[in-house]
Amino acid sequence: MTKSKFSPCILIPCYNHGSTMAHILLQLEAYDLPCVIVDDGSNLTTSKILLDLTEHYEWVNLVVHSDNQGKGAAVLSGIKYAYEQGYSHGLQLDADGQHQLSDIPLLLEKSENSPEKVISGQPIYDDSIPKARYYGRYFTHVWVWIETLSFSIKDSMCGFRVYPLEAVTALAAKKNLGLRMDFDIEIMVRLYWQGVQIEFIQTKVIYPKDGISHFDAVLDNMRITWMHTRLFFLMLPQIPKLLLRNLGKNTKLSEDNLELHWSKTQEKKGLWGIRFMLKSYQILGRGFFNILLYPVIAYFWLSSKQARKSSHDYLLQLQVYGNEYSPKMMLDMPKNINSFKHLMRFGEAMLDKLASWRGDIRLNNIYISNQEDLHAQVNSGKGTLLIGSHLGDFEVCRALGQLSYDIKINALVFTKHAQRFNQVMAEINPKSSINLIQVDNLGADTAILLKQKIDAGEWVAIVGDRTPLREEAPLREEIPLHIESQFPTNQVNTLSKKESVIWSDFFGKAAPFPKGPFILASILKCPVFLMFCLKPKGSFEIYFEKFADPLILTRAQRQHDLQKIVDNYAKRLQYYCLKSPLDWFNFYDFWQLSKHNQAVKQILNKDKK
Repeated sequence: MTKSKFSPCILIPCYNHGSTMAHILLQLEAYDLPCVIVDDGSNLTTSKILLDLTEHYEWVNLVVHSDNQGKGAAVLSGIKYAYEQGYSHGLQLDADGQHQLSDIPLLLEKSENSPEKVISGQPIYDDSIPKARYYGRYFTHVWVWIETLSFSIKDSMCGFRVYPLEAVTALAAKKNLGLRMDFDIEIMVRLYWQGVQIEFIQTKVIYPKDGISHFDAVLDNMRITWMHTRLFFLMLPQIPKLLLRNLGKNTKLSEDNLELHWSKTQEKKGLWGIRFMLKSYQILGRGFFNILLYPVIAYFWLSSKQARKSSHDYLLQLQVYGNEYSPKMMLDMPKNINSFKHLMRFGEAMLDKLASWRGDIRLNNIYISNQEDLHAQVNSGKGTLLIGSHLGDFEVCRALGQLSYDIKINALVFTKHAQRFNQVMAEINPKSSINLIQVDNLGADTAILLKQKIDAGEWVAIVGDRTPLREEAPLREEIPLHIESQFPTNQVNTLSKKESVIWSDFFGKAAPFPKGPFILASILKCPVFLMFCLKPKGSFEIYFEKFADPLILTRAQRQHDLQKIVDNYAKRLQYYCLKSPLDWFNFYDFWQLSKHNQAVKQILNKDKK
């Protein structure tokens, strides 16, 4: 039969769901769509109900399996029948009443507009979902991301989706697909491999109180595990093709995108992702995640042009500078460092972060310099300000809380993820000694809050190497004199007088550093220490050194004092970067403030002739 451009039908695999089918068909009647029900060897009661419903509704067709063959086999039988009848697309839904059928028009509209795509539901669950099923889904999600080397498939298990029947029929004729609960996952992965695009629509999914589930926790999990094993090894020869496909899709970045300020770089993290990573780490251990790192980081390295370029530029700048100055500092420059190793180290640091929050990193695993000063500061009971950086894993300072039960460390972060991260950490480790405080800027309210914590004997941690979220043009007086003198007066005079950064030399180039942390330190009037947690040779090293006690800014020479303080910080940061180059996790152009400050960048980084 000749197929029209878009001629959809509904496909429902059914096995002993007689009690729910009448209600489902009653809802479907309003959409005026033909329906194919596949009776997958149901009991006599359900078979009788399905026959009666077929006689009652003329738009319902029934395909019968003499014995139970599995959900996948039922869906494939329905697809084959629908394709032979001339339908172009099949909207699959489950027979247990889980799905929000009011979303059918939205799925079909998307499918009609993009008939070559699979349109799938992306579940939004309520509290009815069993926790084991909820977390188990994310185990599959991770494997699907590995098997496709992509995050494109947001959910591979939702049985509410629209298939282009021709593509599925052609695939089923060539490949032996899983015939039971593994089908929904495998068909998505294999269609993706075939080049079929997949689009997702968020939809509510419930688990009815008296719902019937045929998922066998032992057998179906074994089938799914075996399926993932097969797909993983079948994926390996396709890596070049998949990477090229994903690279072409994900690197469509304009030059403007590459110049974004760090705060405009979106982070693709969600609460469920944090929970899943922690739970998987807890169950499967560090070794499992170490294995996953290689394909994940390889994909990220190939697909993230900005991170790759920023890493390369930083390492090149460091090596040029380090070859000249590291011997004077009695440091040995590491050999054969490159951007891929740099990103791998970043991935390892993410695992270290999980370990530190779970309390798996203990003090006896860490070398601490100036340990006497650290003990003395802890025993003093004084509130303390720690200034760190994005060099190494600042959050491993959680281990410092083990020195005394009285230490509470409040870490300031300039992202929107602190609240939900705190929530998950409280669930995983309610005794954690770190509290994350999300701030947009270091205003008066923040200073008052932190002053209260310092006065209570708590510690405050902040990084000193991220420029503010509010981007303003540089103030002339905040350009160091030794840099200003290199340029004509008229160029410098064009600069605005609103700025919250100070420019300092960093690996031989002028780089912007934030004023905020250092002004905050002067307001808090407490001991200030620098802290860097590095992992240069596979084991943790914490460097804890006194910076000021207290940090003082005089009114008459405030700008001069700030410049001197920031210069000292930049020198120490530079020293520790040379000590452990791959621990630097600022994957953006550190020497650039923002797109509209390119004029300043050109002035400050002009070739010295």
